[in-house]
Amino acid sequence: MPWSNKGGGGGGWQGGGGNGGGGGPWGQGPSGQQPPDLEELLRKGQDNLKRFLPGGGGSGKIVVLVGLVLVALWASSGFYKVGADEQGVVMRFGKYDGFPKGPGLHYHLPSPIETALVPKVTRINRIDIGYRTSGDTGRSTARRDVAEESLMLTGDENIVDIDFAVFWRIKDAGRYLFNIDNPEATVKATAESAMREIIGNTKIAAAFAEGRQKIEQTTHVLLQGVLDSYDSGIEVTEVKLQKVDPPGAVIDSFRDVQRARADQERLRNEAEGYANDIIPRARGEAEQMIQQAEAYKAEVVARAEGDANRFLAVYNEFVQAKEVTTRRLYLETMEDVLQGMTKIVIDNKGGQGVVPYLPLPELQKKGQ
Repeated sequence: MPWSNKGGGGGGWQGGGGNGGGGGPWGQGPSGQQPPDLEELLRKGQDNLKRFLPGGGGSGKIVVLVGLVLVALWASSGFYKVGADEQGVVMRFGKYDGFPKGPGLHYHLPSPIETALVPKVTRINRIDIGYRTSGDTGRSTARRDVAEESLMLTGDENIVDIDFAVFWRIKDAGRYLFNIDNPEATVKATAESAMREIIGNTKIAAAFAEGRQKIEQTTHVLLQGVLDSYDSGIEVTEVKLQKVDPPGAVIDSFRDVQRARADQERLRNEAEGYANDIIPRARGEAEQMIQQAEAYKAEVVARAEGDANRFLAVYNEFVQAKEVTTRRLYLETMEDVLQGMTKIVIDNKGGQGVVPYLPLPELQKKGQ
């Protein structure tokens, strides 16, 4: 045992130990001083306690001990734990101390002096506006429309049926608990008001088509700004449109109008496509004709100028040698006139000795 004398000498756990004073941890120390007597200390403590007990002990001692235990339990009730997804809020006599507590173990004065609340601040809450869901029916959920929330007036004085959801979480637990009354109702009313303002500045065509994302973003910004002005401690994470339709009473007529507009747009696009095809082609053909006319004009002018220049050249030669030129022109003209004939004409000067019955036309054909 730890209090036995390991040196072989006698002596119990209160003894001094043997072997020159080298006893156990409760033995005589190197300086020769004796350790305190535990039994004596216990007796003195009991005597001191009896002085404060009524009657010097007995049942009074039990009452005091029970009281001390109750006081200890009451004091220990001030410990509380804040989870990773929570914030601690301490109230002193019902008033918020203004300092949210982070995750971990904390202490506050026991109740009723101080109390603590630990709301979850990372959980995403959802509020549906314009519709309600109730009871799972298999894989789907029953959905009921709330017309007084969903019917809104657009910027071009049309009515649309809008269902949307708001996702939010607690950003500051103290402000969330003490600055606004009924936070969910506040978020719902503020979100509906913000959506009506945005829809009131949006045309119905944009709300049905390309403007949905812009409506979500602008509503998100406006809603967050209003909640911040309330110092609500709420952060809006997303605004999601679920449905944007005409009112149920006129939805069939509206769809007919939309189909007619779609047909109008389609026919307009087809006409524009045909015009874009035929007009450039006609312009190209016109340009081609203009270029051909200009080319023909240049050709005719050049040919006329060439004929004129050739005539002037022949004329100049004729002036210098009239007889030779006349003879050459005569021969060239006769050559042009007689080249397609089947008869052969022989000059008188060169025709002597030619047999009259020689079939010269046939010889010419064979030669060709």
